[in-house]
Order: sequence, then structure tokens, then C-alpha cells
Amino acid sequence: MKSIDWKNLLFEYKDTGKYLKVEFRDNAWQDIEVCTDPYLNIHIAATCLHYGQSVFEGLKAFTRKDGSIAIFRPDQNAKRMIASAERLVMKAPPVDLFIKACTEAIKLNSHFVPPYGTGASMYIRPLLIGSGPRIGVQPSDTYTFIVLVMPVGPYYKNGFFPVKAYVQEQYDRAAPKGVGHIKAAGNYAAGMLGDKDGKSKGYPICLYLDAATHTLVDEFGTSNFLGITNDQHYVTPDSSSILPSVTNKSLQTISADFGLVVEKRPIRLSELDNFTEIGACGTAAVITPVSSVTHGDKIYRFGKENEAGKTLTRLYNEIQGIQYGDIEDRHGWMQEVL
Repeated sequence: MKSIDWKNLLFEYKDTGKYLKVEFRDNAWQDIEVCTDPYLNIHIAATCLHYGQSVFEGLKAFTRKDGSIAIFRPDQNAKRMIASAERLVMKAPPVDLFIKACTEAIKLNSHFVPPYGTGASMYIRPLLIGSGPRIGVQPSDTYTFIVLVMPVGPYYKNGFFPVKAYVQEQYDRAAPKGVGHIKAAGNYAAGMLGDKDGKSKGYPICLYLDAATHTLVDEFGTSNFLGITNDQHYVTPDSSSILPSVTNKSLQTISADFGLVVEKRPIRLSELDNFTEIGACGTAAVITPVSSVTHGDKIYRFGKENEAGKTLTRLYNEIQGIQYGDIEDRHGWMQEVL
């Protein structure tokens, strides 16, 4: 295997040579298959292609300080995939099968798990698609569950470093009572044009508002919104059209550990003036500090342009410390693989 520059990895696809696949057919999950061909043989009338029956997850495994390899909260991702599948009338793998497939995929590709101290991790991408043929809007009776893994670096080139955000009002990310609260593949396609528009204006990340009134903060294009008020309150939106982030949930728990008041509630856009720190949080980036949010002619600013705030820094160091084994896993979030 060609030597990998672990410390300079990008967040991008890398073929590790092996992935796992499990078929649901005849009303039962079949045995796990080890696959090496990165191309699928799929029916031209598969429901994932025609009717969008496609959901996925994202989670990470880490080499810890003691040399062991562990996954961060895989049970939460398994449960979220089940919720996503139920919304799109799909058949999801049960929690134990989901975790087993993730664990086995890591073991098969363990030489691609970045070493401790490199700041990199192994990204795990479970994918569930409707693979049976249907012409006429109806759910498939056959599903394919896939788990692929790859070593990754930071989602943004500069890692834990502030970025500028842009309020995207020309396009909505998700509708109330729609599918914004699940990890449907189509949600991300729907957000690409808005994100592209924001990047063309010089903003790495877009902030979306609620589709009904355009007055409430929903989430960023890639991750959940969180705000800090004077190092005392951790505030995140309560909305039926945003994805329940495992990272956000974990940060809320850590914030409570630190003595912060955790608020999950509707956040008016005008409230941005009340926050001292803003962040985007999710599996890929963990926390991305946001130095400013531009809304039309108004610019909301948070702390220093080139320096993350102290509360976000503390939260970031804590969750990463737990993941890499530098800090006690007091909530039992890490599931050991090797």
C-alpha cells in the first residue's frame, strides 16, 4: 500500500478496497457480503433511482491514545437510519446489524484507520437504497445496505478555524413536515444550488431559515446551528425540519457537564445579535466556528475573525478528547472495535 500522509488528508472519497453489503429480500436480511468492486449492479427501475428511496449515515472511528480503535456512538446513527427509513417507507437494518456491519467494515480496513496523534479519523458511510424495480410510485420490496469506510482529514481545509456564513434566502433547504429531519439523499441535492450560490459570493457555508416564514434559524447547509451567549447558554434550534445531529446531542450533554444552560428552542434570525459565539456542528467537521453571518446588508459578527471563541474551543477539545481517548469516556459513547 502506498504510504499515506495522514496529517494532510482531505475530507474526500478514498477506495480502501473492501466494503460490506447486505440485501433485504424475501422479507428478511441476508448474510453480510464482503465486496471489492466499487460499482453496483442495479436494476434500471430501482426505486432509489426513480423515487428517491435513499438514506445514509455518517459516523467516525478513531485510533485512541491506548492504541485501540473505537466508533463514536454508532447506536445513535443506527436509530437515526431507522427513523429515516420509516419516513421514506423503507426497510432499515436493525441496530445490531447496523453496528455489526460498521464494525466489520473497520476490521477489514483497519490499516486505513489513521494513527493516534495525526488528527485524522476513519469516516464510515452506511447507505440504504431501494433496489427493487417499480414503475408507479410505491416502495420497493428489496433493499441494499452498504457500509464503506475511508480515512479522512478535516471537512474544511483549515480545520477548526472560523468561517464566514451567508443567509441563503433564495432557496429553501427543507419544508415544514417534509423530510428535512431525516438523512435523505435528496435533501443534500436540494441544498447544492444554494450552497453553490453562497460559495460564489465568498462564503464557505450557508445558513438556511425556516421555509414557512424565513424568520427562524433552521440549520447550516451541512450541519446543525449552535449559539453561545456569554459563556452561559448553549442554544440550538427546535425545528421539525432539521436533522437531529448526533454531534449536537453530544455537545449539549457536554455543555450541561460544563454548567451551561442548554436551550433547544425556536431562534429568530434577529437574535443573532445576542450570541457571542456561533458554530456549525456535525460528524464531518465536529464544530466549525462561524466568525460572521451576512444577511443582506447586515453583518452579524462573533468574536475575532481568525480565532475561535473560548467556549466553542473548550467544547471542541472535550469531544475530540473523548473520541481520541485523551479524556475519560464518562458517558460510554465509544464502542471499541479493535
